[in-house]
Amino acid sequence: MKKTYGIEVDCANCANKMEEAANKTEGVKKAVVNFMTLKMIVEFAEGADEKKVMKEVLKNCRKVEDDCEIFL
Repeated sequence: MKKTYGIEVDCANCANKMEEAANKTEGVKKAVVNFMTLKMIVEFAEGADEKKVMKEVLKNCRKVEDDCEIFL
């Protein structure tokens, strides 16, 4: 399953860091962050709990970019 989330991030480099952090999160099959549209598209692994996974994605993204936001 794929879902799109609005994000808030300051620069393209920060968006790349968010994408890397999201892709390293358990339960994420693939994540793509688009800085121009301020969106994150997340494809979840089979059987993953979307809400729990996205909380972890946000936590992991804030480790690399502490003032980022994902609108869940």
